[in-house]
Amino acid sequence: MLIKILGSGCAKCNRLEQLTREVLTEQGLNATFEHVTAMDEIMAYPIMTTPALVVDEVVKVSGRIPSKDEIAAWLKA
Repeated sequence: MLIKILGSGCAKCNRLEQLTREVLTEQGLNATFEHVTAMDEIMAYPIMTTPALVVDEVVKVSGRIPSKDEIAAWLKA
């Protein structure tokens, strides 16, 4: 599983990554993380605001920090 956090490295982006890592640990899942900060790479995705969570090249959420339950559901799918 490849997980990308799209954003400039702001506090919300870091929080999204932290929550996602916590869910992975709790669920016993493994993933590769990539923090995408380059604006040209971020603009390749259909998002208008950051932070954004991308799982295996599918945008799951953008513009807000989801709950751990939401993240868990996306990672199980």
